[in-house]
Amino acid sequence: MIDLKYNSDGLIPAIVQDHYTKDVLMLAYMNAESLDISIKEGYTCFYSRSRQELWRKGATSGNTQQIVSIRTDCDRDTLLIDVIKNGPACHTGSESCFFNDIVKSEDEAFSYENLYKMLVGRKIEKKEGSYTTYLFEKGTDKILKKVGEECTEVIIAAKGGDKEETVFEIADLLYHLTVLMIDQGITINDVTAELAKRHIVDHKVKQEKMQ
Repeated sequence: MIDLKYNSDGLIPAIVQDHYTKDVLMLAYMNAESLDISIKEGYTCFYSRSRQELWRKGATSGNTQQIVSIRTDCDRDTLLIDVIKNGPACHTGSESCFFNDIVKSEDEAFSYENLYKMLVGRKIEKKEGSYTTYLFEKGTDKILKKVGEECTEVIIAAKGGDKEETVFEIADLLYHLTVLMIDQGITINDVTAELAKRHIVDHKVKQEKMQ
């Protein structure tokens, strides 16, 4: 194993990153023992500086982190851990511990992942006047009703052959589906993993048909 540089307390910072989105999920600390456990078990185990004890991520919450890779930087004094997460990384329920903006460019490129994170923020920190917060406060039945309505709007627009209107209604549907995902505790990774399984099955079926 690479000779790592631990600090005077015998600890090394560990940056945890989502394997699929590459979002930074959290920063924690490891000592030699917790790193060894993480490598052997395949799931993150850290050292709590406040409690001064080992803690396996998800031991009580169930939000475990399966390790894909562990790398160190050029100075060998920091770890970067790629994980497949099973549930939110943050104790607040947020997918990432890093959701408080200090500086944010208005020109930040749009992405579905950023939209998802923003909507999670609307659930955690209620924003007055926010339609998303309104949906979360009204609850699952209201969200489901809106998803049903938007499905109908997509069908009507597509049936009418109006591409621009169909795109508009699909965007509305995707937004409300994302709100539903967050309401139900479903992550982008959950859906991505399901689609990946179907891709594998589809690939095998195609191969069998070609033989």
